[in-house]
Amino acid sequence: MPVFVFSSFLVAGLYGVSAWQFLRRGARNSRLWASSLLLVGIAVHAVLLGASVFRADAVHLGFANAVSLIAWLSVSVYALTALKVPLPGIQGWVAGIAAVGVLLPLVLPDARPIPFSHTFGFRVHLVLSLLAYCLLFIAALQAVLMSAFEKRLHHGAAASMPGLPPLLTLESVLFKLIWTGFILLSLALASGILFSEEIFGKAMSFSHKTFFALLSWLVFGALLAGRAIWGWRGRLAVRWTVTGFVMLLLAYVGSKFVLEVLLHR
Repeated sequence: MPVFVFSSFLVAGLYGVSAWQFLRRGARNSRLWASSLLLVGIAVHAVLLGASVFRADAVHLGFANAVSLIAWLSVSVYALTALKVPLPGIQGWVAGIAAVGVLLPLVLPDARPIPFSHTFGFRVHLVLSLLAYCLLFIAALQAVLMSAFEKRLHHGAAASMPGLPPLLTLESVLFKLIWTGFILLSLALASGILFSEEIFGKAMSFSHKTFFALLSWLVFGALLAGRAIWGWRGRLAVRWTVTGFVMLLLAYVGSKFVLEVLLHR
């Protein structure tokens, strides 16, 4: 346990320093140094998740472990995405949020094992859901960054956000993230219905989790349809993206927070 605590604070420190380096107006070599620290943090974080989430008896995925796992996936996926389109502002925020996420399992009680987590259906559903979650989380952060960038452009202050590509490039990356996340979310919902008895031990039921997940799917689907038919972009796209992610947040992490942290169930 002392090793787990020390390693958690080590990862939080690596993420925190990386976030600070990405967010400051440093030279390119400082960002390369920050990327190196980030990669070390990702590697150690993966080992921690193996010890706390993927145990021999079952998968332990309560609120704290879920946030930690989503944070790790998000920072890992974004590190790969940044190889093609570097976005220091987003990378800094993702790393900063991951620094908090890795410490949550130290603060909140350990989750009970999830029934049926050894089944194939559960594993497929889990992978699809988490990948959709982290991609749409990154999309929401990027939408907020785009909104701030656009406002600065209108006020002639774009130079205060150095290192960012043109707004059209940001928008193109945003909709690629949303399209990929939407497809994964669709597959996650389909797998939940298809493998319902294998995953949950009973037929599919309409719960608040299902309601918010479907609502998020509808919001992102409407956004993509609006983009294709009417060319939706700018602030309208930002609002729909953030709204869709909030619905998704309420569907899983929000419900776990209420049940485990507030109601202690």
